Parts: sequence; C-alpha cells; structure tokens
Amino acid sequence: MKCFKLSLYLLLAGLSLKAQEFQTPFEQSNGTETATYEQGIHYYQSLAEAFPQIRMMEMGLTDSGEPLHLVIFNKTQNFNLAEIKNGEKAVFLINNAIHAGEPDGVDASMMLLRDLAQNEEDNPFLDDVVIAVIPFYNVGGVLNRNNVWRVNQNGPESYGFRGNAKNLDLNRDFIKMDSKNAFSFIEIFHSLDPDIFVDTHVTNGSDHQHVLTILSTQHNKLGGGLGKYLENTLEPLIFEEMIKKGNDPVPYVNVHGKSPEEGWTQFWDAARYTSGYSTLFQTIGFMTESHMWKDYEQRVEANYDFLLTIAQLSGSQKEQIKSLRSEAKEKLLQADSLPVLWKNNKNEFKMITLKGYRTSMPESELTGQPLLKYHRDDPFEKEVPFFNEYVVSKEVRVPDYYILPQAWHNLKERLEANGVKMEVLNIDTTINVQSYRIKDYQTVRNVYESHYLHYNTQVDVDTISMNFRKGDYIIPLNQLAKRYLVETLEPEAQDSFFNWNFFDSILQQKEGFSDYVFEEKAKSILNEFSEEQQKEFQQLKEEDSTFAQSNYAQLDWIFKRSAHYEKAHLRYPVYRLFK
Repeated sequence: MKCFKLSLYLLLAGLSLKAQEFQTPFEQSNGTETATYEQGIHYYQSLAEAFPQIRMMEMGLTDSGEPLHLVIFNKTQNFNLAEIKNGEKAVFLINNAIHAGEPDGVDASMMLLRDLAQNEEDNPFLDDVVIAVIPFYNVGGVLNRNNVWRVNQNGPESYGFRGNAKNLDLNRDFIKMDSKNAFSFIEIFHSLDPDIFVDTHVTNGSDHQHVLTILSTQHNKLGGGLGKYLENTLEPLIFEEMIKKGNDPVPYVNVHGKSPEEGWTQFWDAARYTSGYSTLFQTIGFMTESHMWKDYEQRVEANYDFLLTIAQLSGSQKEQIKSLRSEAKEKLLQADSLPVLWKNNKNEFKMITLKGYRTSMPESELTGQPLLKYHRDDPFEKEVPFFNEYVVSKEVRVPDYYILPQAWHNLKERLEANGVKMEVLNIDTTINVQSYRIKDYQTVRNVYESHYLHYNTQVDVDTISMNFRKGDYIIPLNQLAKRYLVETLEPEAQDSFFNWNFFDSILQQKEGFSDYVFEEKAKSILNEFSEEQQKEFQQLKEEDSTFAQSNYAQLDWIFKRSAHYEKAHLRYPVYRLFK
C-alpha cells in the first residue's frame, strides 16, 4: 500500500511522514479494514495523551448505552465549548458513521487529526480553525459488525449496520429525535454552532468514474448572501482544491435506475437530514458520498482530501463565512415571512462535467426483464445539466409568538434541546389567537422510520378566543431558532412535527352519535341552522347520491356543524399570536 498519499500532496501541505507512530487499523491492513469502535476510541485517547492540542470528551448517551464522543483539535489547546463557539476561529464539525456500514470518514478523520497534530506548525490555517470530530455517531450500528449487509459496496472487509441500536436510520432523525443519539448530537451542534458541517457517507446510486460525490446544502434554501457565497465562491474553491489534490469530484449523482448522462436534479436535503438540519441554523452543510464500487483505499483517500480541503478553506475563508453567517442570522430575526415548501425550478440549470460510462438496457438473464448495465470499458466525459435551483412554493407569515399547551411535553423537550427560548404563563388566561384546522393530508402507506409520515398537509385558518392554562408555553419568534420553529411548528412544512405524527391524536374524533338516538335531535338542529346551511344540506342530498343514500353521512354532516361536535378534532394545538 502506498503511504496514504502523504508522499505527494500532504508534503505540499507541509505534512511530514511521521504517521508511523500512530498507524490506524486502516493503514495496518493496507487499506482494507476500518477501525472498530474500541479501536477508534482507543486511538483518539492515545492521540489526546500524546498531543495537547487534541482532547476527547463524552457528550451524552446513545441508544446503544455507550456515550457519544467528541474529539476537538484546537492549536491553542482551549477546549471550552462556549469559548470555541463564541471565539474568532472558524468551527468545522465532522460527523462520521451515521450509517455505520459507510465508514470512509471514520478512518480519514483519524489520520487527518494525527497528521495535523504532528505537523501543525507547517499548516498556518490551523491558527484560524477549530476542528471537531464525532468519531462514531451510530455507535449501535458500529458495534453490529459483519461483512454481508452492504451487498453493493466494495470494502472494507467488515463494517457496521445502517440502523442504530433501535434500528433507526439516524439520518432521518434530526427533527423527530426518536433516538438518544439525536439529543446528544444536537447538544454538540448547539454547543459549537459550527460554521461548516460535514457528514460522511457512501453512495449506493449510479455508476461513474468519480470516486467522490458531494452533496451540498441547497443554496437557495440557505438563502441570502450566505447561499450565494456557497454557490458562487465556496463550492468552486472546493472543487478546485480537490482537483489539485488529485481528486475530481462531482455533485451527488441523484439518479436511481437510469443513466446520469442526461443530467439530474440536486437532492433536496430536507430538515430530517444532517445537512438540511444544519441549514435551519445558518450552518453550511455537506455530505460526502464516496462511490460504493471504488476500492476502500481510494474512498478513504478521497474523504481525507475533502476533509483537509474544508479545514483549509474554513481557515482561509473564516472572515467571510463568519460575516455572512452573522448577516444571515440578523436577516432571519427581521424576516416577516419564511418559506416552508420548495420545488425544483426545471427551467434553470448549470452544466457540469460528468465522467461516466456508457449504459444499455439488456435483458436480465435472471428475471428476463430489461436491466440497466454500465459498460466500464467504455468511459466518457461530457457536459450534463445539473438542476440545482429551487423556488419557494409555500411561505407563511411569521407570528410574534407560538403558544404550545403544556400537555405536549414531548415537543417541549425537543424545542429546549434545540435552544428554543420559552416563557411560561403564570395564570390562566384567555387570548385571541390564530388557529389552524387540519383541512387535508396524505399519509405514506408503509412505515417510515417508526412513523407513518404525513405529507401534502393543508390547513384552514381562523381567529378564535382560546383559554390557556397556567404553565402553557409562550414561544417568542424573535430568537435565532426562528427558522427551526417555523419549519417544525407550521403543519404544512415538509418536516413539521405534525407530519411526523406528533399530533395524530387530534386526527381521531373521540365522541360521536348513534343514529337511532341522534335522529330526532338532528332534525331539531337542522331546523335551527341558517337558511344557507339548510340549502347546502338539501343540495348535497340532490347532487350526491352516496350522501343521499346514507343515514350516517347526513347525520354526521349535521352533527359536525352542531354544538355537540368536539372542537379539538382536527384543531391543531399550536396557536399563533400576533401583537
């Protein structure tokens, strides 16, 4: 095995060949194995003992029962998280093994911190950046190790499992927070408020020549000057620096079951994902997606290249990044409305270079059906369209306050974990508020990450006088968690708490009627209705044969317009208050 590329570009970066003192399991195996959980934690402990600029700490628990570790590299040897967060240096956070069968970043991070520690004086960018690493996020998955689950992947020889100790995909858990891992990660995230965040993965999509694909935070969603900077300055710098290091990445190839040579749409990183979650707090996020069929050594090297590049650019671009983030936060505080839904703009795209392979659709010998085949003996290089522009399809006026009844304590826990500031009513009171009623929604047919996710949610809105109790929560929107609050508490938002089933109890009607009992009362109620309502009822009977032939449908129509119908049914229990 070559000495992990140190002989070339790391020397150019000022890194010497002292790495033999702390060889990783990856290097000891000639690039075929990844570190186990025990090996990785022991390795970082050894680094921390040998180098005063490195410290490892425990940051909460995971579902496995093991702690979530955080490793900090800071040249000044200051490991106070609050001081790091509020300091002048850029903060770069790396998350590894969220999918434990995709360990490329695990080994790359171990070698990167070692190399930087052994050669820090030759790398002046370290004066301007603090590097934080989560060695293993999905600890339960890392401990559940074998060599058969990743059937599409070329190495390493053994690896962990995608699901965590509760069989959750943790890269869908950043809003619903069903895992202890998520609570611990979010503590880390808000303790550091990283300027740049990278989550390392291995792709299982299309085939092509590129070793590494890069999924960036969607720049329109990031918005303002920060989004433009990502699209027009930072991403070009990243690709330029990666090419200098001998790697030629491409934006994440978001196609499945077809050739990418006609181009593709940028993956929409919703708030459930790491890079989408980070956007809610004006952090620039990336996911590396190294190519599953490239050998493991190549993939780890590509991740090393990328992490080193981001560390270098975090230092050299520190002033601009921090200034743009501050500007984005200030604009957020002033925003009167915020987007909750987006759609891809099919009329806007940019041309990018794809190094791919010719494809065909021969008949499968096994199934007899057409099957996509990549011809690796026939490579090509061509310009293809990349549709990476999104436009707002739904935005909402931001209230001055949300009011959350204290009964929803599970939401209070999640809000507090995300740094949301809340006030508590100290007396029972009646307030005029804006209220939503769930008008329509759809639900996935199959379970999705222990939930039956709603989508295409629609609401009606009205103003009501509502009784609130001492102990209910008043949530001001004049705070840095403003975007997080809107995207979780507005039910029409893609990853709202409503869509993640936190309010499903309001969808079930608790009281009803028996037709043989309610018949006489229904006639009396109908007679008390307005002339307009009575006409509406008669028109329905005349025009809707199903309605006309159903006792229950007619009685239910009357019941739901009467005082007997419970107000809580479909009433969304988060209220909007305007001054």
